[in-house]
Amino acid sequence: MEHIVIIGNGIAGVTAARHIRKHSDKRIIIISAETDHFFSRTALMYVYMGHMKFEHIKPYEDWFWQKNGIELVRGYVTEVDTENKKLLVDNTKSFHYDKLVIATGSKSNKFGWPGQDLHGVQGLYSKQDLDLLEVNAPNKEKCKRAVIVGGGLIGIELAEMLRSRDIPVTFLVRESSFWNGVLPEGESQMINEHIGEHHIDLRLGTNLKEIVSDGNNRVKAVIIQETGEELPCDFVGLTAGVSPNVDFLKDSGIELGRGVKVNRFLETNIKDVYAIGDCAEQREAIGNRRPIEAVWYTGRMMGETVAQTICGNRIEYKPGHWFNSAKFFDIEYQTYGWVFGARGKKEHEEQFHWRHDTEKICITVAFHGENKLFLGINTFGIRMRHEIFDRWLTEERDVDYVMEHLVDANFDPEFYKQYEVGIVSKYNSDFGKSITAKKKNSKRIFQLN
Repeated sequence: MEHIVIIGNGIAGVTAARHIRKHSDKRIIIISAETDHFFSRTALMYVYMGHMKFEHIKPYEDWFWQKNGIELVRGYVTEVDTENKKLLVDNTKSFHYDKLVIATGSKSNKFGWPGQDLHGVQGLYSKQDLDLLEVNAPNKEKCKRAVIVGGGLIGIELAEMLRSRDIPVTFLVRESSFWNGVLPEGESQMINEHIGEHHIDLRLGTNLKEIVSDGNNRVKAVIIQETGEELPCDFVGLTAGVSPNVDFLKDSGIELGRGVKVNRFLETNIKDVYAIGDCAEQREAIGNRRPIEAVWYTGRMMGETVAQTICGNRIEYKPGHWFNSAKFFDIEYQTYGWVFGARGKKEHEEQFHWRHDTEKICITVAFHGENKLFLGINTFGIRMRHEIFDRWLTEERDVDYVMEHLVDANFDPEFYKQYEVGIVSKYNSDFGKSITAKKKNSKRIFQLN
């Protein structure tokens, strides 16, 4: 019987295992040092906030794995011997494989800051990080001030988590506006305001110089690089991005860049060795996508793809149009296609931005300045239909068509307010158009809020 070994039990590795089992009776072993069972990483924050218990974020019952013939091994892979197709776990247990899938995910970035290894300093990625957060910041009595370093999605999640326990937070963001490497100016500015409204001390254009020890190997303050200010704190969250968790592969012969180098079939330079999820790095980027994508749904898609190949149906990884979603406290964010921030904006790209007068709601539509091809949309506070934008991108619709038919993307007009009239009116004003927003049916009444 062919032995399939998967290192990592996140969404990529578990999806691969499930789909290999659907298509074959191969022996499947999943090795993970993080947890006994797969859990939903994106839901970790809700455990800390008290909305869920850890067992609630395990999508499968514990009996699921044995019932489906998937063997689980708890341990850390310390050596990969590709010549003899063997793994060493915890320097003691040896495992043979016929095919190996590397799905080891990410680890929090550290950039060599003095004091970054003190007690009370941590990232937020793993179950161990969640457990450590309960020790380092259990309540406002034991954590009188927290400092978060790094202004991405993990940073704002951590800020929301800490504020849920009334812990004061100072947020150090090196950019001039929150996440403006990704978000266009209007959206980034709106999130700046929203962070402030949640009583967070947002410091833009600010870098960490040093984390100061209390003399007992625990954090007592941080020093700001620009001003030299010493900011007392009991906790420092390092959320300046993540990087592939691949250090254990350095002597394996598997080619590494920042992550494990793979081709379009998710194959490495070594026969019968594959890499998927956050730790995989495409040799050649797919369209505008980054070579490494630390995104939940791409990990799932890679797992499904590699399972087909391992089961004899070799297929290429084709993720389709870019999309993603997140939350900034209570503001839902969705993105479909490509809408670039100020630093990444393409020469041919034009953008239309609309923001509600009173509510934290806005959209940005990107299109080609010459041929008016619809390139993508960001939505904040408005839930819209993924399948509609995906279809319009495939059909290569122009921006006028998208604006005219925007009502079709309304997630559910029975329950969600409608803003199409206001959006299209501003579009007409900005670009000298006279488009009339399509109505769903004759009974539909537009409400300009």
